[in-house]
Amino acid sequence: MRHRAFVDCDEQLRPAVESLLSMAGLTRDFRARLLDGGANNRVFHLRAGNADVLLKVYFRCPEDGRDRLAAEFAFCRFAWENGIHLVPRPLACMPEVSLALYEYLPGRPIQPSDISDAALSQALDFYDVINKYRGLPAAAVLPNAAEACFSIQDHLECVDGRVARLTKIEVCSEINESAHVFVRDELEPMWRDIRRFTVDTARAEHLLAKIAESDKCLSPSDFGFHNAVMMADGALRFIDFEYAGWDDPGKLVCDFFCQPALPVPLEHFEKVMMRVTTKLSAPDWHRHRIRLLFPVYQIKWCCILLNDFLSVGSHRRLFSGGLHDVVARKVKQLQKARTALTTVRSGLSRTSRQSCD
Repeated sequence: MRHRAFVDCDEQLRPAVESLLSMAGLTRDFRARLLDGGANNRVFHLRAGNADVLLKVYFRCPEDGRDRLAAEFAFCRFAWENGIHLVPRPLACMPEVSLALYEYLPGRPIQPSDISDAALSQALDFYDVINKYRGLPAAAVLPNAAEACFSIQDHLECVDGRVARLTKIEVCSEINESAHVFVRDELEPMWRDIRRFTVDTARAEHLLAKIAESDKCLSPSDFGFHNAVMMADGALRFIDFEYAGWDDPGKLVCDFFCQPALPVPLEHFEKVMMRVTTKLSAPDWHRHRIRLLFPVYQIKWCCILLNDFLSVGSHRRLFSGGLHDVVARKVKQLQKARTALTTVRSGLSRTSRQSCD
């Protein structure tokens, strides 16, 4: 994230922030700077006396029922209570005004050149250590992850919903019309083909059953190097757990490689999948299932790229301060979605050729 200068806080926000700092045992006197880069919330670096802390002002909207603050604060508290300090320490929260205070991490964003075997090992170690404590009573009360899915049918219905919402893009501008045509003529037909193939294959290969309760994982969700920072000593710390909770490990693997913010090269796919599935009840069954789900999640992420064309997505961007030129961003996101769908098409063609061979 880019840093702006420290400034006086918005006077409407100041009383609540002062109370939050007091709850955390810090001085109420502070300066703030808005951090650029957040897509859903407003995030500030606060200087309170000699302490540096992070303030998150969470997005709330009736159309978006996810309690982002509750999910993130609970996940970070669970980690810290079990000695896992790879996430920001949660300091205090005020759910009634959607504010939370966390440890400020002075690390830098991860760059593509940082994605190495060592970085992958750190990410997977984090996943392993969180799930080491999955059997504790404190873990049982954690929520399901956002869009948690536990069967092939769950995954398909989730993407069905996203595609259906995009077919209703309001054609109120030239760029919206372009997006509408793309969804109608390219994305939706591709999804129908992938959905049909997934159902037929899952039925034939006995992959339709829900995963076992013992195979559900504690997922950071939206897991990837875009939600990590590198500290001065090269160690990674992980951030942004608004979507975290109980989920299907297959979803975690697919998201890890499909998220477009900082793509992880597919050459690492088998390694990551093997590591995540090795302790599951039926590792080979899960691996076959994850490979089948991968194109499903590629389509899902095409849909996510087009969130700006939907009212909730655009409202989140406006709230976070990340939407300065609406049209330019829509043009950019539509191009990303086109590129992503081309990648899906290429992958399916390659798989088809391999099957014929």
